[in-house]
Amino acid sequence: MITANGIEEILALEGRDLGTSAWRTVTQDVIDTFAEVSGDGQWIHTDPVRAAAGPFGGTIAHGYLTLSWGIPMFAELLRVTGVGMALNYGLNKVRFPAPVPVGGRVRLHASVPEVTAVPRDGVQMVRAFTFELDSSGKPACVAESVTRYYRSPS
Repeated sequence: MITANGIEEILALEGRDLGTSAWRTVTQDVIDTFAEVSGDGQWIHTDPVRAAAGPFGGTIAHGYLTLSWGIPMFAELLRVTGVGMALNYGLNKVRFPAPVPVGGRVRLHASVPEVTAVPRDGVQMVRAFTFELDSSGKPACVAESVTRYYRSPS
């Protein structure tokens, strides 16, 4: 894990590869919980019997479930200290090139292609996410996540 203490050290992360997180296994229980919370109960995710005859031979994780793991997985790679707050600013790009089957394992590979100053004494970090899928040559998800960090008020 890398630690960046304060705005100056965050700025110094530009261009840095942060490595990979630990693997997480996708279970049907996790998929079902995400379906309940998100309201997306489509059969391809929640009905193992019907999904067995579907295009993937079984249930698959929601793409947004995989994407949501970016927050805890990124926390395994980078710890930011010495700031007043962090703000999840949004996403630039998101794609889901490969389905994640039940029992599949996913991990995050992250880098920091860009860090720029923003108003109110902060910085904006663009984080390149690639969610690797152990059973596929294609990633489960690729995304650019944008986070802003602000100094502590004086």
